[in-house]
Amino acid sequence: METEPCCKEQRDRVLDPTESKVAESISEPADSDSLNKLPCGSAEEGEELCRKDPSEIENHAVESKDTEIKSLSSCEQESEKAECKIEKKLKKTNSWKMVRFQDPSTEEDVVERDSSAEILFPEYAVEEWTSSQFEELFMAEDWENITEDRLLRKKVLESGDIQVPRSTWGQEVTVKMQGVLEDRTVVEKDCKLVFVIGEGDVIQALEECVMSMQRGEITLLLADSQYAYGLLGREPDIPAWAPLLYQLQLLDIRDKPDPETLLITDRIRIGNQKRERGNFHFQREEYSLAARAYYVALEVLTTRSKDGNDVGMKEEEEEVREYRVKCLNNLAAAQLKLEQFDEALHTSRDVLTLQPNNVKALFRTGKLLSDKGEYKEAMEVLKQALKLEPTTKAIHAELSKLVKRQSGGKDTRQWRVKPAKVLGDDITPFLIASKKKSSGISWKFILGALVVALGSLVTSLILSARN
Repeated sequence: METEPCCKEQRDRVLDPTESKVAESISEPADSDSLNKLPCGSAEEGEELCRKDPSEIENHAVESKDTEIKSLSSCEQESEKAECKIEKKLKKTNSWKMVRFQDPSTEEDVVERDSSAEILFPEYAVEEWTSSQFEELFMAEDWENITEDRLLRKKVLESGDIQVPRSTWGQEVTVKMQGVLEDRTVVEKDCKLVFVIGEGDVIQALEECVMSMQRGEITLLLADSQYAYGLLGREPDIPAWAPLLYQLQLLDIRDKPDPETLLITDRIRIGNQKRERGNFHFQREEYSLAARAYYVALEVLTTRSKDGNDVGMKEEEEEVREYRVKCLNNLAAAQLKLEQFDEALHTSRDVLTLQPNNVKALFRTGKLLSDKGEYKEAMEVLKQALKLEPTTKAIHAELSKLVKRQSGGKDTRQWRVKPAKVLGDDITPFLIASKKKSSGISWKFILGALVVALGSLVTSLILSARN
């Protein structure tokens, strides 16, 4: 357990966050479309500041206000010690995997510091949040069931504005939240998390909970693992089958913005966040969720305005096209995993519309056409892919399979892997006939016949001798 040695510093850090500004972090777009990377970073790199450290502001006035500092009452000192003890109950972890859907920060210079062990709601550091066993909370009578299975529960700490309608599916919300394991290790924290309900930006527990909250409401949320990270957990900080406890406040509810009304830079930022979330699900083999995230990303990654005209500069249009290609290729991979072969073929052709020489899309298109029996078109597409990457064994293997299919399995000509070179349209030199068996009489058959004849002769001689 890591704690700050000075209670004064702890007290400075748990002041009411409403008295200071909230600084927002910028999510950097990923340059790679690899599906093997988690779409999330560490809190030390992307942690937002909920508030400026008051000690930084007050340092300049320390010398002139020594008498004020010394005049703290004994009551205030006792309160200070109590808050310090509460802080020590929370652990911090250096591993963060939160996918953050943030608006860009308006602050040019933001002083970052490690605040993962801070309490976002110090005035609500109740026993359930600091020390209670999760089993007790699942059975507690003063908690409200969000789902009928009693695996997703909440306890309202402060009521919200009942005049404002609750959020619904498809709306965009902003929340302030902090999540811990049962040992109170902080694993998720965000002062201004923005997500759209139903688009898979966050775990199901948060989506279900915000739809039950009023704007401004502060609540405790207890989520079983099936509403959080389930069987796989989230390496390296959330184990498999781990329930989570959250403190969260619903800050705002609004309609989801129309992508065609956003700036191109905002579309690229949001689209890449959605694509990275899709990569996160793909790595976890949650292919349906991954496909949904890619679809949402494609809706955002466009340069078209509401009047049907393109609004981006040439450089922006090229950047959007590049990210659309990445997203479409990832979507096709997810559709293949889901055995949606017609959809995957359509998606791969969409890639070729944007980038005719995209080898991934050419290979997928050729393979899918071959599986459908459209051999002529499949051969042309695979030949084009081979020209671009002559050393790729998968393309050679697929062409060999295609040649066998074309011959109906009778002609056993095979596709032979050749050294890397630029290929022409004529692929005949790369087709070789396999060795065929000779049609003559087998020597084994002749030898067997001689043995049988010899045996018959010996038998005849023995019978004659006896007679």
